[in-house]
Amino acid sequence: MKNDTNNIKRRLAQGRSRKVFIVNTVLAVFVIGILVRSLMLGNLNSAFICLMTLCLFSVPAIIKRTFNVKLPETLEIIVLFFIFCAEILGELGNYYMSYPHWDLMLHSTWGFLCAALGFALVDIINQNDKIKFNLSPVYVAVVAFCFSMTVGVFWEFFEFTADALLGTDTQKDTIISEITSTLLNEAKDGAAVTVSGIKETVINGEVVINGYIDVGLRDTMEDLFVNFIGAFIFSIIGYVYIKHRGKNSKAKKFAERFIPTLDEEEIERDRERERRKAEKKKKK
Repeated sequence: MKNDTNNIKRRLAQGRSRKVFIVNTVLAVFVIGILVRSLMLGNLNSAFICLMTLCLFSVPAIIKRTFNVKLPETLEIIVLFFIFCAEILGELGNYYMSYPHWDLMLHSTWGFLCAALGFALVDIINQNDKIKFNLSPVYVAVVAFCFSMTVGVFWEFFEFTADALLGTDTQKDTIISEITSTLLNEAKDGAAVTVSGIKETVINGEVVINGYIDVGLRDTMEDLFVNFIGAFIFSIIGYVYIKHRGKNSKAKKFAERFIPTLDEEEIERDRERERRKAEKKKKK
């Protein structure tokens, strides 16, 4: 019983470093305050977002304890702030509309985090002695990059499907003053025609906007581009990490702040516990 209590305490200590614990606590208290206020005002939508945010805050610690993965505190703090910025500031604080580049910042961070996930999966497999292949640092970095971009593309598929079927506007529109299209070519010879200086859009005889609505195209391409930037940055960090593995270099120490790894010590402890359980069953 005493050993089980010590194991629980150790796992809780591993789940949160001091800095991560402070950041998580401050953000959680802030979210709980908004949750209480939302319930008092009867705003169930905001309350649901707060509850979902609190659940998401616990995901990194659950992943570490369940899969015996070490998340560097820098990476975990980035994840916590990403969740807070996306759900609380973005959705409830309406930052997506108030700050034009808020969505782009989050998409670049999302690309970075997805590349971290893809890199960790491949690198952990690459280090497994039971699997008979050894990937180069460049290959692992490229796989991480492609993994992140694939997730980004599927997210845009999700946004497009939601807008088409549910009548939402997740692919935000952009007001532009110039368009180029082959549909405007009266000769129908395939040549593109450019219309510039568009001052207003008229729908059913009424001016609804000063300019032209691009219907989400630029939002999608900008999201993918900043996802590309985030994925590329992490891929470089991952490449440096593998290239300098085993060396005591500044580049390696910097990269280690963002690289998830297996918790070998905890894995060995789990194996030892399983061996003890097996021995007890044999004795019985």
